[in-house]
Amino acid sequence: MKYIDEFRDAEILRDWGRKISLIKVSKSINLMEVCGTHTVSIHRFGLHKLLPENVKHISGPGCPVCVTPNRYIDEAIELSKMEDITIVTFGDMVRVPGSRSSLEKEKAEGADIKVVYSPLDSLKIAEETEKKVIFLAVGFETTAPTIAATVAEARKRNIRNFFILPGNKTMPNAMRSLLKDRDIKIDGFLLPGHVTTITGFREYEFIPRDFGVACAVSGFEPADIMLAFNSLINQIKTESPKVENVYQRSVKRDGNPYAKVYIERVFEPINSEWRGLGEIEHSGLGLKDEFKSFDIRNAVKIDIPEPFEHPGCRCGDVLKGKINPSDCPLFGDPCTPDNPIGPCMVSSEGSCSAYYKYG
Repeated sequence: MKYIDEFRDAEILRDWGRKISLIKVSKSINLMEVCGTHTVSIHRFGLHKLLPENVKHISGPGCPVCVTPNRYIDEAIELSKMEDITIVTFGDMVRVPGSRSSLEKEKAEGADIKVVYSPLDSLKIAEETEKKVIFLAVGFETTAPTIAATVAEARKRNIRNFFILPGNKTMPNAMRSLLKDRDIKIDGFLLPGHVTTITGFREYEFIPRDFGVACAVSGFEPADIMLAFNSLINQIKTESPKVENVYQRSVKRDGNPYAKVYIERVFEPINSEWRGLGEIEHSGLGLKDEFKSFDIRNAVKIDIPEPFEHPGCRCGDVLKGKINPSDCPLFGDPCTPDNPIGPCMVSSEGSCSAYYKYG
């Protein structure tokens, strides 16, 4: 297939649904995706409804904004209140509620908060002001290369008023944590296409080897995802788990070497807190010693009260796949995309948002 309409052809999708239904597996199967773009595509096109009754699709911690803990958001909010600081961020972060406020509310009160499409835009802002310009470095391996390149460029150009608030996370150890949780049953993973384009699928070969769980790397169009579902169910039926790459037009086993060089040059693995999952060893990215001067935590003292979650919000359980969004007592009333109580309803890639929009 060469054109996008072929990847969305209804008859092709129904045909894949019929093929999948012919793969007879007697037991119940749980297939988890860990990518927000997959979450949206699956619900937008109703792909989960094409699966056999014994195959359940569940969403995992694939939304980078959603897994960012309140402590990080509270730090960003506290920084935004300081007169000599400009906060620069991707758009999704602005509306995410922290423990007591949000960047959106602080901006309404006069905080200097700017939304950009690329981290490199932060450098131009820094060159045009004497304020400290802080980029909120959130996201998975997908955003890490451009953030790393921005830090490297800031050092090259000797821009001394540019900083980041490190918050990038990496996916493999988070998935390892999910697999070790006895309360969660996962038979197959739909691996994240964007992330795996950077890292390569070699990073996930421990999953079938150590846990006996099937994996398939998928693109984001409906036909991509149905092909990945077909792969996972076949692997489960034949009891031959592996990492199958059905997104070959973008993903290679070793990933993108140029992007990985930037990540490895600027960042190093650190322990990181995930909303709902707690602290996970070596699941975050911190600046290496030679770049630590760009970490705003080393330049400004950030005092915040102890963070807390909104009472009743079960975003953490949604991110672990323990419940569906509709099982949260706040879902739909009062928590909606126009009045988000938790981050899973804020982000366009959040599970709650996808459930609400597409039913």
